[in-house]
Amino acid sequence: MKGEPDFLHNLRSEMGDVRQWLDRVVVIAYAVLAGLAIVCFTLLADAAFGYYQSLRSAAWWAPLLWTPLLTAGVVWAIRRWAPGTAGSGVPQLLTALAPETPVQARSRFISLKLSIAKILAVSGGLLAGLSIGRQGPSVQVAAGVMLHARRWLSPRSDISDRELMVAGGAAGIAAAFNTPLGGIVFAIEELSRRLQERSSGLMLAAIVVAGLVAVSAFGNLSYFGRVRAESVSWWNLLAPGALVAVGCGLLGGLLSRLMLASFTGLPDRFCAYRRKRPVTFAALCGFAVAVIAVVSDGAAVGVGHQHTHNLLDQATAGAAAQAHQPLVFTGLKFIASWLSAWTGVPGGIFGPSLSIGAGVGADVAWLLDSPHGAALIALGMCGFLAAVTQTPITAMIIVMEMTDGHSMVLSLMACALLASLLSRMISRPLYSTMSLLMMRNFK
Repeated sequence: MKGEPDFLHNLRSEMGDVRQWLDRVVVIAYAVLAGLAIVCFTLLADAAFGYYQSLRSAAWWAPLLWTPLLTAGVVWAIRRWAPGTAGSGVPQLLTALAPETPVQARSRFISLKLSIAKILAVSGGLLAGLSIGRQGPSVQVAAGVMLHARRWLSPRSDISDRELMVAGGAAGIAAAFNTPLGGIVFAIEELSRRLQERSSGLMLAAIVVAGLVAVSAFGNLSYFGRVRAESVSWWNLLAPGALVAVGCGLLGGLLSRLMLASFTGLPDRFCAYRRKRPVTFAALCGFAVAVIAVVSDGAAVGVGHQHTHNLLDQATAGAAAQAHQPLVFTGLKFIASWLSAWTGVPGGIFGPSLSIGAGVGADVAWLLDSPHGAALIALGMCGFLAAVTQTPITAMIIVMEMTDGHSMVLSLMACALLASLLSRMISRPLYSTMSLLMMRNFK
């Protein structure tokens, strides 16, 4: 039959094109470099926040001076030398991927230089003790590393800049969370919206290689640890799970709306002062975050993974959450995350969202005296992440991969969809709206 593949001809074509194989080696090598960049980013960010915690433990009042001063310093530095690093990192990649963005303007959002600056700036924010994450920034970091491969590829290579950036962004999420499926779904749901067959192969190769580098460095463990959610019937989780989903949807939508308002600026005195004196405004926000750190004994700042890990461990063991202050932690973490974004210091919202969502789940378990605390915490993490990012499938996959077993897949899916639906009634999509505003600013 005509049109059937000729195996021998295709084999000769594949094996005979040396330049094509060299291009593939270059891409794989840069995928390794992307994984190493995320590993270095993780180590530097964790060391920075560890130093902050040591400083806070040595003197409880130290954050009141340290946080505003360092926050102001980071904002001043990025405004002077690397304005493209501001924000999460996902909107920058969406802007670089947009067909409306000129090729010559792409380096303002994605480049190797910005990747290095992003690592340093986010680590500086964690050293200051702000409530920011590194997972979103990992998207911009890995995409910048992968895009740099372009200069070593053949001029006739069929690997496009778009494919390199999508592969890098997906690999960044996969390596940051150790969730390869989450990276794939994030690329489809948020970055690409459509994947060609060739693009999917490149993306999978980048995810596998970058993920193997991360696993080699940290082991096959989740950044937030793993929770074994007990086998719970959907009927027992129906009422508390719905309450978690509604709470996460409303709070997540509110946080998304506040972050958009902070990004766009409103005709009020606070935003006017921020436009006039951004560095001083950052210091004032940093001081407010420092007060929250003092009140919460450091629990409500940073990424929040340690507090979340403790909640999951205690709930899985059936013990009461000893370090968790019901309702108080969730509120303080919410405010600290918003203020940290308002400072203008680069940082992500993935990690803090998972922490706030875990707090919502623990609060509902405490209010209802539910014995299924671990399951409700997992639902809260999924629901709040889905509400803030409005990417329910990505949120469900990430949290599912961070739990052992698949007994909660349907519950996680329902929670993510309901929370995302409620969030859409309150706020526009966070990342795509920020990307549109970025494109409007540089045109």
